[in-house]
Amino acid sequence: MDPGRRITAVENVPADTTFLFTLRDESGETDEAVLTRVDTADGSDGDDGEDDDDGEHTGGDRIAGWINRCMHFTHIRLDKGSGAPKRAGELVCANHSAMFEGATGRCTHGPCEGAYLDGVDVTVRDGDVYLTDDGYEFVAAGGVERDPADLTSTSNVKF
Repeated sequence: MDPGRRITAVENVPADTTFLFTLRDESGETDEAVLTRVDTADGSDGDDGEDDDDGEHTGGDRIAGWINRCMHFTHIRLDKGSGAPKRAGELVCANHSAMFEGATGRCTHGPCEGAYLDGVDVTVRDGDVYLTDDGYEFVAAGGVERDPADLTSTSNVKF
């Protein structure tokens, strides 16, 4: 894998929140995305310790990538810099309690129910997470510098 597309080590992606990073699209605009660990349907980590045919580690290292925007109001960030909350394996928008499946990005509860997060293609190889989405280039770990007022939430949801 191209070292310039390496986002982070798998061990840096927390189980109970998200890993925030910055990327740039084809038009040169920067945006934020998050990595989240994905649980298997049976609740286990699914890690059989095996590699698949192309050498990619499978199982417990399942990681999904999503653009860091709630689909209810796309200016609202799921991860405001300290990790997006997760409940029962789903990402939670702290502003209005929308819940998104980690594996599919589908909103299962809230004002945008049925909508999907915008995905970012990533893959796990040799213990690292790489950006494989041709529409983006990796810029850096962490978020885009913003005016602190942009991060203000009017939420009454507590975590």
